[in-house]
Amino acid sequence: MTPREQFLAEAAKRILIIDGAFGTEIQQRKLTEADYAGSLGLSKDQKGNNDILAITRPDVPEAIHRAYFEAGADIAETNTFSANRISQADYGAEALVREINVESARLARRVADEFAADGRPRFVAGAIGPTNKTLSLSPDVNDPGYREIDWDELVDVYREQAAALVEGGADFILIETVFDTLNAKAGIMAVREVERELGREVPIMLSMTLTDLSGRNLSGHTVEAFWYAVRHAKPLTIGLNCSFGATQLRPHVRSLSAIADAAIMVYPNAGLPNELGQYDELPEETAALVREWAEAGQVNVLGGCCGSTPAHIAAIAKAAKGLPSRKIPQLDAATRLAGLEPFVMAA
Repeated sequence: MTPREQFLAEAAKRILIIDGAFGTEIQQRKLTEADYAGSLGLSKDQKGNNDILAITRPDVPEAIHRAYFEAGADIAETNTFSANRISQADYGAEALVREINVESARLARRVADEFAADGRPRFVAGAIGPTNKTLSLSPDVNDPGYREIDWDELVDVYREQAAALVEGGADFILIETVFDTLNAKAGIMAVREVERELGREVPIMLSMTLTDLSGRNLSGHTVEAFWYAVRHAKPLTIGLNCSFGATQLRPHVRSLSAIADAAIMVYPNAGLPNELGQYDELPEETAALVREWAEAGQVNVLGGCCGSTPAHIAAIAKAAKGLPSRKIPQLDAATRLAGLEPFVMAA
């Protein structure tokens, strides 16, 4: 079976579990500059460059992957949220982008395959973050037409990362924490270019992040409009992550589940951060909240984002166990378009 076929076969049997946060797990290990920098001799400090640990301290991401699989995860995200040329420029590590992604994917693949020896498939999602640039908005309020980056450059940035993740063994490319729909479309085109080079499909997962409770991302799209803007890519999953906890995402999960003919994957933060920026929502609280989506037949994949831990994933896996996976609907023929709002014209 192809990765798409195998994933959908497993998702039809049960609600799958994706892992939780990486950043907070790394922070708890209180690594030093020497841990991050290793012997690479880069010109800038590396502390905080979590992605580079695949090269300098691979034991750290490996231990985190292992903890999440032990907690019940079916899907590992590679530790590559910022492993792109734009983000790595902050650390003077642009030349290491391919190596970081290949090694991160290889590491996740090795651990996933080890756990899959029990007969239950484990998957690796090559994680691609949004970068700190946006195609839709100007960073200069006095020059609305200005952009820090253009379409072709961003496609090339994403293509480099996606190709390396697939080379390392990723099953899918997860374009996540999408705050700008146009950036996501650049990511989609990049994966399509990788597909042409390889001569095979590379399934895409898409996950939008909301900037306010009205249910819009930074580029102004509602959840429904975002789906209609990217549906042509036939993503393996569509969903939401980050920004908010499960409580705040409830109405938007319901809306997306009703209109999307793709699997729904949602991995919220562990509630909202406190005044110190820490997440206080206990694993049992998060699990009880996401269980409501499972009981309502609204989700196919559940997990956690910022503040979530292996304990959160274990609690979510326990809460979802035995509950049926959402049935992917067959939609009536219609013209479905998106500006900032959705527009549907029935056949």
